Amino acid sequence: MRGIALLIGSTILTLITSFCTSNENGSRDATAGGNEHELFSRGTKLGLLKSKKLNEASGLAASIANPGMLWTLNDSGNPSEVYLIDRETNIKLTCKLEGVDNRDWEEIAIGPGPEKGKHYIYVGDIGDNAAAHDLKYIYRFQEPVLKAGEEKVKITQVDKIVFSLSDERRDAEAFFVDPKTLDIYIIGKWKNPCDLYQLKYSPDINKSAVAQRIGTVPMSLVVAADFSGDGAELLLKTYKHVFYYKRSGDMSVASMLEQKPIDLPYDQEPQGESVAWATDGKGYYTLSEQKKDKDVHLMYYKRTMSNE
Repeated sequence: MRGIALLIGSTILTLITSFCTSNENGSRDATAGGNEHELFSRGTKLGLLKSKKLNEASGLAASIANPGMLWTLNDSGNPSEVYLIDRETNIKLTCKLEGVDNRDWEEIAIGPGPEKGKHYIYVGDIGDNAAAHDLKYIYRFQEPVLKAGEEKVKITQVDKIVFSLSDERRDAEAFFVDPKTLDIYIIGKWKNPCDLYQLKYSPDINKSAVAQRIGTVPMSLVVAADFSGDGAELLLKTYKHVFYYKRSGDMSVASMLEQKPIDLPYDQEPQGESVAWATDGKGYYTLSEQKKDKDVHLMYYKRTMSNE
């Protein structure tokens, strides 16, 4: 009997330990499929992030107009600047957004916009740790092209998309643009599951809009997201995982996110809050904020097989 009691006690302790571990930092991403999925390889370290200008990198998007480079930004309290970096993390161009504040920038995306054939950068001022702000902002401007000898430019033509969430004030760190509809989707950060909001596209940006809550995603602490250029594949990132969704045909975003996601390879970073598809779709990148005494690299995960 004593042996049975010890066995039962050991089993209970194991279950409690497992539960606590899965809920570390308030996140339990146990709804996804298996780890190390064979769609993508393990991460490869690219450039070491050295620039002090990028000490709080909190968003990533692969450039379309500047092949092989990426756009990034810093979060709250930093200059209202967007940076073009190469794969070695060298800053190649600094874009200053004129007349814009960085209240709490948390995400960046690139995709189509109001003028067909043009590519636009979207900057999400959507963070709100104290849930203190009624309004959120997304800034949109045409993607600049790097010119020889040019290191810094002023962006004066910036659209300001003003919106609120339909239910309550909420912190958010992730949004993505549907290239098929131009609708913007915002994901709340702290709940489990996280709330999903849809901000429908409108050519009229002169009045405040409302992002409607349309559902949830089966995870917590979502800190980054990115849609592929064709709108068929979506990445969502938490602090510990990168999740993959596949959309077919005319499936809505809400329906796509009702599917069980695939848990992709991810080498956990000091404070990784960025994910971006490569423009050719052959892999994805991640990048972390810099932390004292910890090296941060731009990471690349290569696609190893298709998911038809």
